Amino acid sequence: MPSTTTRHTISRERQRLQRSLGQSAAKGGRVGKAAPQRGASAQPARTSAPRTVHPGRLLIALCALTLLLGAFAGWSHARAHSLTHTSATRNTALTDPARTSQVKGRAEKAVNALFSYDYANPQSNEKATATLLTGKAVDQHRTLLAPVLTRAKKQKTVVTTTVTDSAVERIDGDRARVLVYADQSSTSTAAKTKAGSAANYGGAMLAVDLVLKNGHWLVSAIDTFSS
Repeated sequence: MPSTTTRHTISRERQRLQRSLGQSAAKGGRVGKAAPQRGASAQPARTSAPRTVHPGRLLIALCALTLLLGAFAGWSHARAHSLTHTSATRNTALTDPARTSQVKGRAEKAVNALFSYDYANPQSNEKATATLLTGKAVDQHRTLLAPVLTRAKKQKTVVTTTVTDSAVERIDGDRARVLVYADQSSTSTAAKTKAGSAANYGGAMLAVDLVLKNGHWLVSAIDTFSS
């Protein structure tokens, strides 16, 4: 009996020990599987270290910016100077009505006299040529009036020029330029018709340059816009 009891006791202790080891192994397995999940969820996020700017690079950038601003300031000053010294700003035709009116009246009077001709009184045109022209305008006027002069005596031509409108384009110191619109009529008393003298009518547009000499505005150039 004692031996049988002893064997039963030993057998029960062995089974209890095996059950205890089995439970411990099962718990250990569950802990091992859960560990990676806790590790993954607990892993901290990676953060990049703050970037630092090298002092030398910052100094170079500031120097470049200073040079750029200096160049822009110089360009702006030069541009402003050029704008305030253009011919447009010196054009007193925009700011001096009295002088503009004087130049305008002188140009109209000169064109009327220079481009009118009477075969019976050629001295009138010759006087206008001598007193109203200067420089290259003398030759220009002679060229323009030459066709009239070649037939004036034979055809007894009378040319009358009347300025209908004019505009002062600019006045710059002692020089000016005026645009002129004029009507012209040419009558030949040698070519009689039933209606009387033969006459031609037409319009003209030209620009005259004037220069102030000894207190008088003289025509220094004539532009007929023909070329």
